[in-house]
Amino acid sequence: MKITDVKAVYPSWKKKGTGAWQEYYWQIVVRIETDAGVVGYGYGGGGEPGKLIVNGHLRDALLGRTIGHVDDIRDIWDHLYTKSLPYGRGGIVIMALSGIDLALWDLLGKAEGQPVYELIGGLKKKTVRAYATGGDPARVRDLGYTAVKCSHRWREDADFDGAAARAARCREMFGRDALLMFDCYMSWDAGVALRMRELLGEYEPFWFEDLITPDHLDELARLRPRLAPVLLAGGEHDFSHHAFGAIARAGALDLWQPDITWCGGITAGLRILELARAHDVSVCPHRGGEIWGLHLVAATDCLDLAETHPGRWHDPEDMILLDEPVVSAGEIAPPNRPGFGVTLKPAYV
Repeated sequence: MKITDVKAVYPSWKKKGTGAWQEYYWQIVVRIETDAGVVGYGYGGGGEPGKLIVNGHLRDALLGRTIGHVDDIRDIWDHLYTKSLPYGRGGIVIMALSGIDLALWDLLGKAEGQPVYELIGGLKKKTVRAYATGGDPARVRDLGYTAVKCSHRWREDADFDGAAARAARCREMFGRDALLMFDCYMSWDAGVALRMRELLGEYEPFWFEDLITPDHLDELARLRPRLAPVLLAGGEHDFSHHAFGAIARAGALDLWQPDITWCGGITAGLRILELARAHDVSVCPHRGGEIWGLHLVAATDCLDLAETHPGRWHDPEDMILLDEPVVSAGEIAPPNRPGFGVTLKPAYV
C-alpha cells in the first residue's frame, strides 16, 4: 500500500485532563489513507502545535511511502524521527509522531484483517487487570477493581496526614489484597518521599509515581533503594526509547511507564520494552487501559495491569471512540477486531 494522505485534527475536547498544560496540548487524532482504500487512525498529543507538525512537515515526509509489513512502520518511524531532529527528539514532535505510528499500526492491522496485538506477536493476556485512577471510590469498588491509584500532590505538612488518611480509606474499601499506588506528579522531594514511605508503610503501597521531574535521574537513582519495597515508578513525560536508555543507565526507576500516545507509539513502546528486558525492569504503560496501550500490554510481557480513568465513560461529549472496551469485574480486554478495533465518531472519520 502507498500512503496517499495524512491528516491530523484537534478535537474540541470538553475535558482535557487535570493539568494546566492539557488545556492547550491535549490529544490529536491522526488519519492516514492509502491507495488500497485502507484507512488507519491513531491518537497523538500536542494539541494545535502537534496537529500543525503532522499536517505540515511530517505529512510531506510520509506521502508516497509504502507499507506492507511491521518493518515498514519501524522504518517510517526512524525516517520521521531523523527528519525532525533539528526541532524534535522529544516533546510535541514525538507526541505528534505517536499519532502517526499508531495510525500505521491500525492501518496495517485492518489491511491484514488482524488485531494490532497479533501484529505485535500474539495475545498473551486475554484480559488485563485494571487499576482505577480517580473516580468515585464506591463506584470503583462496585466495578470490581482490585487496584487503585491515588493522586496526591504535596504542598504542605498537612499533606502527610492526608496521604495516610487516603491510604487507610482505600484499604478499608478495597481490602488488604488490593494494589494501592500513589501518583505524586513531580511534587515530592526526597525528604517528603522518605517520610511518606515511613507513614504509609503499614498500608503497603505498591509504587510512588512521578516523584520529581524526569530531569533528576541521579537523585532518583540514589533515592530508589531507600524506598524499597515501594517501587519508584515514572516515565510518562519521557519521549522515545532514547530517553528510557538514559533512565536505564542511571538506574533511576524500578518501573517504567511510557505513554503510548506520547512516547512514539507502539514502535517506541516495543523498543522501550526491549531495553527494559535487558535491564530487568518492569513496564506498565501510562493510561495502558486506553486502546492504544492496551494492545501492547495484552501482547507483551508488560505487567498485567492497565490504568483506567472510570470517569471517562460518563462524558459522552468526549467519547470520540465509539466502542472502546471498558472495565468489567475489574478487568479489561482488547477487542478481537482488525486494527485497534475501535471506531471513531463520524465527525472525525
